[in-house]
Amino acid sequence: MKWFLTLALAFFLSPSFAQDNADPFDVQVNVSRVDGQFHVQASYSVPMNICSAYTFITDYEGSKNIPGIVEAKIISRLGNKVRVYRVVEEQILFFSIEMKSTVEYTELPNKSLTFEQISGDTRSYKGTWKLLEEKDKTVFKYDSQIEPNSFIPLAIVEYFIKNSMRGRFESMAQRASQYKPIEAVACK
Repeated sequence: MKWFLTLALAFFLSPSFAQDNADPFDVQVNVSRVDGQFHVQASYSVPMNICSAYTFITDYEGSKNIPGIVEAKIISRLGNKVRVYRVVEEQILFFSIEMKSTVEYTELPNKSLTFEQISGDTRSYKGTWKLLEEKDKTVFKYDSQIEPNSFIPLAIVEYFIKNSMRGRFESMAQRASQYKPIEAVACK
């Protein structure tokens, strides 16, 4: 009987244990569509201090390591405004799509970033990154609105966005957890 209870207990506890370890960064993603625009809200938490987290999200040229981003280059920096040229490649069904954009970021050190596309292949793209300290972790909160300018039907774009965004944020969280900035630079 003891053996059966031990086996039953192990069986019932294993899935919950595996589930807890399956997403160590508590990645949350919500995508909704309203009038041709996509609203993306996402968050994840990483055991790092806020200075390192801020350095990570402002490593614009380092974003080339995120799936889909093939080029990212700072083209200007003036005060707390940074312009970044990016090229993103996506595979949607049988279509390979390349999107180019110049995005202007407004930095609020160790707190947030706001961003807005000033030119590019989407009708509009804007949003925010916010950083929140929680105990020994930093929570990254992302909120954006995207209005595509595409010949691909919105239903297909929506399917792609909903099914690819989670993987992107999981990849960012994994990269953030391995990110090791020089502390003096991160906390200027």
